[in-house]
Amino acid sequence: MPRTFLTRSAPDTAEVERRRWMFRHPAVIRLTHWVNTVCLLVLLMSGLQIFNAHPALYWGKVSTFDTPLMAMSSTEDDPPKGVTTIFGKTFDTTGWLGSSAGADGEAADRGFPAWATLPSDQDLTGGRSWHFFFAWAFVLNGLAYLLYGLVSGQLRFRVIPSRDQVRHFGSSVWEHLTLRFPQGDDAKRYNVIQKLTYLVVLFVLLPVQVLAGLAMSPAMDAAFPILLTLFDGRQSARTVHFVVAALLVLFVVVHVALVLLSGFWNNMRGMVTGWFVIERKVEPVGDTGEPRA
Repeated sequence: MPRTFLTRSAPDTAEVERRRWMFRHPAVIRLTHWVNTVCLLVLLMSGLQIFNAHPALYWGKVSTFDTPLMAMSSTEDDPPKGVTTIFGKTFDTTGWLGSSAGADGEAADRGFPAWATLPSDQDLTGGRSWHFFFAWAFVLNGLAYLLYGLVSGQLRFRVIPSRDQVRHFGSSVWEHLTLRFPQGDDAKRYNVIQKLTYLVVLFVLLPVQVLAGLAMSPAMDAAFPILLTLFDGRQSARTVHFVVAALLVLFVVVHVALVLLSGFWNNMRGMVTGWFVIERKVEPVGDTGEPRA
């Protein structure tokens, strides 16, 4: 009776993980990204300082003091309470909005707290100086990014989804909801949700934000009256400016959260040095176990 020898070979379907380095972000992309980060932070904090000069929002050409869309104030109680009213609904926001500790630590009547504004003291002139300087820096930096992106092809690569990506939009949403991040070749490029988000931010939110900011300037309104027509008045433009700023803050919060969840050090290395590590999947074939790309 012949003897049978059993041998074990590597299965064809076995997957082996291989780390591979990829140069993902050119120098101009990295530089404009970090300049943008600084500009947005300063613009947000100085913008809140300007908002604190009159912490209320209206719609239309004039301020309707009796019916604001949103207002922050403090009561005359001892100690005072911070109150925020949104569409007629009142909320106690003591310590955060309406009444909070000032730069000296004492309770003060102010919209946003001292730690969220630049300067931290009530200083409208200082806030406007910071805001206007970094607004121009932000616009020039954005134009540099767009020009480089168009000339180099990076803009199309980074924000325009392919037809295949659009077809798999649903699966990409599910992967995001279940925190399953791309690996292998899929990690080489932004997915459809990233691209569509950047597309909306770059070509919808930011242009609207800039135009709304210009519409609040009497000088710009005199030079370009269409701005007031576009936003139905200066107070409407101020409200739009505030809402879009809130949406941009939400975008940044989600962006940072995904950076942390998908690999903080790898993402930071990519945006500082340009180099990004992807886990490349290969399949070994044959009895030798040699991997095949």
